[in-house]
Amino acid sequence: MAKIVVEQIPVLSDNYIYLVHEPVGGITAAIDPAVPEPVLERLAERGWRLTHILNTHHHGDHTGANLDLVRRTGCAVLGAARDSERIPGITQEVSEGETFMLGHAAVTVLEVPGHTSGHIAYWFADSHALFCGDTLFSLGCGRLFEGTAEEMWASLKKLRDLPPDTIAYPAHEYTAANGRFARLVERDNPALKARLDQVESLRAHNRPTVPVTLADERAANPFLRADTAAVAKAVGMEPGTDPARVFAELRRRKDVF
Repeated sequence: MAKIVVEQIPVLSDNYIYLVHEPVGGITAAIDPAVPEPVLERLAERGWRLTHILNTHHHGDHTGANLDLVRRTGCAVLGAARDSERIPGITQEVSEGETFMLGHAAVTVLEVPGHTSGHIAYWFADSHALFCGDTLFSLGCGRLFEGTAEEMWASLKKLRDLPPDTIAYPAHEYTAANGRFARLVERDNPALKARLDQVESLRAHNRPTVPVTLADERAANPFLRADTAAVAKAVGMEPGTDPARVFAELRRRKDVF
């Protein structure tokens, strides 16, 4: 299978659009395009032609450019079958466990509800790349706008269980803010301390803190660690408490942090 090339485009206040280019077939997808012009400018710089849009969920800061880009490029639009009525311009519906080809690159669809009821992620196993939208952030996770804590914990476990060398590409630059909360949860976690030092250095030089490996997130992100004794204790629960309950309390505290 062909390996992909990824371009990261910062837009709005804290969003990232990703361009995924498969060079053998000359295929290029925009993942969660909020606005059109930065996408078109980067495509022109690289000499790529937009062939697809891959949406993780329906929110406007992830789909806002869909119709404009379709009008200007004729690209296909992929999104969750269970949420197709809310994805502008959708031409192909995809579901849990389905694998499709983006040129010569295989893409597996993972349903990860919680942030929204129809949220999905795109996993390029051969390129060790995961485009997780607003389900997983570095040192955090998405708010529960439409799903339950049980759903979101199951979704995060699904992503956590992917190979540790998987590189996660979240859709927002939230790491520094997430880190301030994470520090309150696990003050003595050495992996978290190391990650916070790295984040501080990156942001001081106006550099992005993502992508990040799942191995690093497993070690430092409290929302992926709701089944550990340390995180349960931090939210006033006994070790062995149902991790979904621990996660729910963790998310509640983050919402008011």
